[in-house]
Amino acid sequence: MAIGLIIIGDEILSGKRRDQHFPKVLELLAERGLKLDWAEYLGDDPARIVATLKRTIASGDIVFSCGGIGATPDDHTRQCAATALGVPLVLHAQGRANIEERIGDMARDAGTTADLNSPENLHRLKMAEFPQGASLIPNAYNKIAGFTVGTHHFVPGFPVMAWPMIAWVLDNCYSHLFNRQPHSEQSVLVYGSMESTLNPLMEALEADYAPVKVFSLPSVGDAITRGHIELGVKGEPSLTASAFADMCAQLTGMRIEFAPCVTSCDAPV
Repeated sequence: MAIGLIIIGDEILSGKRRDQHFPKVLELLAERGLKLDWAEYLGDDPARIVATLKRTIASGDIVFSCGGIGATPDDHTRQCAATALGVPLVLHAQGRANIEERIGDMARDAGTTADLNSPENLHRLKMAEFPQGASLIPNAYNKIAGFTVGTHHFVPGFPVMAWPMIAWVLDNCYSHLFNRQPHSEQSVLVYGSMESTLNPLMEALEADYAPVKVFSLPSVGDAITRGHIELGVKGEPSLTASAFADMCAQLTGMRIEFAPCVTSCDAPV
């Protein structure tokens, strides 16, 4: 199953907030021997969110969606998920109980008594309105849950809440997928050569060691590092090791200058 990430919010697209979810989700997945297959950024546009969710739900992918599940006018994700699924939003009983517990906690901390029927507290219950049939994702930070429908998992935009919730979903729903495909990556830094020169070598390696993938990442360099191409292979560890040895031998035979890449020459995932 492919794994995807959707990050929602005008504040990300406008630059008012810097996205932190993408690198963290990569980290959470890598720790479990998984990888991210795709990611999309969306603004607070209900029509676009609905269209995206309809497409991703139909794909059967595992999808994490960050943002837009609050109760302000620019939070559309809960309703958009319901629309995409063709089901109503309903007040989740346990989700409501969690919010009421949170309201009580806040009142006690302030030295007052909670009025669960006040307009502002009734409005907070909107955060427990989820697509019919949804299950909860616990939120240890403030008890206000996210939700799951099928293989789609919706969490808040706040990293302090979202990241533990994503980890919880992975550990409780997908542990059977952990470390099923051993993976390694090895590369070198190639100097004084063009990608066009390296293309025949790259194509031959992919043909001879399929399904190992070959990659090239050009860099213009900086005051410290010379311009170079990071040339490497990635895939099943033993096959990758053979492809890497062959790649280095061929580079030597072509009299192309190269040096070890310290950061990714041997990076098992």
